[in-house]
Amino acid sequence: MKAIVVREFGPPEVMTLQEVPNPSPGPGQVLVRVKAVGVNPVETYVRAGTYARKPSLPYTPGSDLAGVVEATGSSVTGVRTGDRVYTHGATSGAYAQLALCEEAQVHSLPGRISFQQGAALGTPYGTAWRALFLKARARPGETVLIHGASGGVGTAAVQMARAAGLRVIGTAGTDKGMALVREQGAHEVLNHREADYANRVMPMTGGRGVDVIVEMLANVNLDRDLDLIALHGRVMVVGNRGRIEIDPRKIMGKDAAVLGMTMFNATAEEYRTIHAALVAGLESGALAPVVGREMPLAQAAQAHAAVMEPGAFGKIVLIP
Repeated sequence: MKAIVVREFGPPEVMTLQEVPNPSPGPGQVLVRVKAVGVNPVETYVRAGTYARKPSLPYTPGSDLAGVVEATGSSVTGVRTGDRVYTHGATSGAYAQLALCEEAQVHSLPGRISFQQGAALGTPYGTAWRALFLKARARPGETVLIHGASGGVGTAAVQMARAAGLRVIGTAGTDKGMALVREQGAHEVLNHREADYANRVMPMTGGRGVDVIVEMLANVNLDRDLDLIALHGRVMVVGNRGRIEIDPRKIMGKDAAVLGMTMFNATAEEYRTIHAALVAGLESGALAPVVGREMPLAQAAQAHAAVMEPGAFGKIVLIP
């Protein structure tokens, strides 16, 4: 089979498409014929060697894919050969034509969801669900501000927050992105490239502030977020690219909380909860991943460059 292989950490060009042996499922494992692969920003940090967790070299990147079960190992009972599935992990890496996964990483993909949409689920939708409901404990009737709401995590957060009965304010950086955020159900949409956009948030809440902020770029926004949260508000940091200075008195004065998370720390029980909820949302139509761009697997390097560019619009997926 063909797979992307990384033999040294570095720029996108260290990823090369190579012929490698077909993997074979062991006990408790599932072999998936990959139809589409989701590209996530964290994969660029890992590839560059700057992330806290580094895989052993050589490795195949990626965790999110959708496809058809090719074979199963002994003791696998939840899926069968021929099933449509998506994953939130891949033992052998997702940037490939075939991928090995543990059974717990594999979830049923409803027929109404395309493989391309399925590849957009694992990390973005898992992150959005864990951030909103397991960490920030968002509740119906609260107001949530979602920065970067036109990207993979952002569109997921808008959809699930709206479905859960929250009032949703989303931001994007282009007219196209703002239109997308509205289409996903946001009540209010702001252009975060406008210098005074944050000044419009408080009037939208009657002056009380927002209860939850989903923060994609904390090194730019965090101190300003603390001005926008309500009493007992929570800022949920899911993305950051550097350092920032904040005034802790802003947190103290509102009995507020700044929370951080990464999906690497999610427990097995959290994953079960998250994906049970996601599959239910997909089946009901409340959740529908947005695919912004499809690229062939051979263009993984270009995809890594594209996923870091401003003006996010849905999910970038690779097609083997």
